[in-house]
This record gives sequence, structure tokens and C-alpha cells, in this order.
Amino acid sequence: MTFEFDHPGTRLRLLARRWLRAPALDWPLALGLLLLGGVGLITLYSAGDLDAKIVLNQSARFVLGTVLLLLISRISPQNLRKWTPWLYLGSVLLLVIVAVLGEGRGANRWLDLKLVRFQPSELAKLTMPMMAAWVLSRRELPPKFFSLAIVAVLIAIPAGLIAKQPDLGTALLVVAGGMFAIFLAGMAWWRIGLVAAAAAAAAPMAWHFMHDYQKKRLFTFLDPAADRLGDGWHIMQSEIAVGSGGLWGKGWHHGTQSQLEFLPEHTTDFIFAVFSEEWGLIGVIAVIVLYLFIVGRGLTIAANARDTYSRLLAGSFSMSFFVYVMVNGGMVAGILPVVGVPMPLISYGGTSVVALLAGFGMLMAIHNHRRTPR
Repeated sequence: MTFEFDHPGTRLRLLARRWLRAPALDWPLALGLLLLGGVGLITLYSAGDLDAKIVLNQSARFVLGTVLLLLISRISPQNLRKWTPWLYLGSVLLLVIVAVLGEGRGANRWLDLKLVRFQPSELAKLTMPMMAAWVLSRRELPPKFFSLAIVAVLIAIPAGLIAKQPDLGTALLVVAGGMFAIFLAGMAWWRIGLVAAAAAAAAPMAWHFMHDYQKKRLFTFLDPAADRLGDGWHIMQSEIAVGSGGLWGKGWHHGTQSQLEFLPEHTTDFIFAVFSEEWGLIGVIAVIVLYLFIVGRGLTIAANARDTYSRLLAGSFSMSFFVYVMVNGGMVAGILPVVGVPMPLISYGGTSVVALLAGFGMLMAIHNHRRTPR
């Protein structure tokens, strides 16, 4: 006897109907991302001196990232967990290729495939939390020394390759993504204190391995006025832009630091200084609250995750996203050294936007397969 649902054509129709069905997205998170993307495009249009081309390019990247978000949201966390080692190995392989064939301004960070040009280190920001969650979810928690050693080696491989590009800021963010997974796995506080003490003790040794420009950035951070027209120019102009915005700002497209070309990299790394000058303290607080809302939704999804892998992945990605915001915001305000870290979903850049939206697609997938109350 042959049943209708055993027919191959019926199976394909059922599969197609399932994929065409509207995904069960976390709509508060989706709305937060939509608002943040709108803020980014409006700010970019102003920072780019009303250049429609740059906004259209960024919009196309948002569309591509949104398509990836919707596709990934339909993948079960179980499949994500199965693919994690291969995705991690693929990202490491791309970093090795960058070390040989990469290009960029003063650093080998980009791969040019003619049809597309992208930055593989942005992919490592996703695959590192995934791999750490994969390893830890398969072992006893809280993690023992052997598990921590395995994760430490897995973190060191991509972080070392990225630091060699050189891109120390992104390397530290990749390390943070793996460390957050360890923290959420229940690592003992005395171990955390031991790692922090070891890192503090090793910090002076790291000075000898830093490039000259990285040492200059630290000196500039400590005393930006020592070279106002040289290495201190970026941070001095950024601080002027942030301070001149006042409480309410100067208004959209009325910021002098970006419009008069005083502020370098005003569409990428320092675009938040443009936003601060135009919208003032009130606007900055509103955007930070929006970022915190997005991070909070991510942590809520982690708390309701069905399995350990999903919980660690969602939590570490959400906390890493928060660190990206704080690092760029601190750099723009002059309370952290200048590093090449964009403001998430606001700065101009294709790989960063697409990779972040793909990461939120994983959060949507975890939400779609969350625990349901009895």
C-alpha cells in the first residue's frame, strides 16, 4: 500500500510550503534592527554629504543581510550545531588565504574575488562563538581545565591570524566572543580572576609584539594633544564633534566637523561622532537605549533556548554585540584607544552588516525553536 505523503512530489511540495511559510521571528528584535538600520542610513546620508550612491550601496547590503537573516532563521539549531566545525574551519582557512593573498590600506584584511570584496575576520566574529559553544555544550559544565584549554587553542588560532594582518582590535573582539561563551558556561569566578591576573601580568610583554602604529595609538590615547596635527588629529576632532553637539545637537546635516572635512573616516569608524554632533546627548541616549534593547532581546532568547549550545551561542553573540558598541563609542568619545571597529549597523561597510544580520538570523532560529512553557 502506498500513501500519498510517501510520494516524492508530495514531499517536495510540503517542503516548499514549509519554507514559504512566514518564519516565526522575534518581532521586537526585528523591529529594533529595522529602527537601527534606518538610523544608520539617515546618518550615513548626512555624513556622505547627501550622496545617494553610498546610501544605495549600504541599502543593498542591508537587503542581502536581511535575506540571509530570513534564510538562517529557518535552520534548526541542531543543524547549526552540526555545521559549526566546518564553518569554523572555513573561516580559519579564509584567514590563512588573507595572510597570503589579502589586500588593504597598510594591512592585509580583505579578499578581492572580483565579484565581491569582503573581510573574513568579520566571519570569525560569528564562527568563534559558535565553535566555543559547540565544544562546551558537548562536555561537562561548569567547564574543567581540559575543556578550557581546548577552547583557548580554538580562540588563539583565528585571533592570532587576525592580529598578524594586523588588526588587533578585531582580534580582541574575536577573543571576547569565545570568552563570553566560557563565562556563560559557568566558569568558576576564581578561574576568571586567575585569567584576568595572568592577562594583566602579560600585558607589558605584549608591548614588544605590537606594531609601531599600535604603540602610537596608545601614546595618542594617553595624550592626544601631544600631536594635534598628526596622530592625535582623529581623536581631537572626534571629541570636538561629540562635545559641540550639546544637549539637542546641531540638526541633521548641520554638523561642521564632518561637512567641513575636519573629521576623518566620518562614514565608517567615526560615524557615531557625526551622529553625536547632529543629534546631541538626547539622540545618543536614544540610540544607546535601542542598542541595549537589542542586546536584551538577544539575552532573553538565550534564556529561553532549548539546549546548551543554543543558550551559549545566543548569549555570547548578544554580549559580543554589546562590546562592539561600547568599543566604538568609547573610541569616539576618547575614553578608549582608536581601533578599527565600526559602529554596528550604522557605520558604512558591507561585510560587517551582512555578518551581523546573519548572526541575528541565528538568534531568530534559536527563538523559533525555543522552549515552550507547559
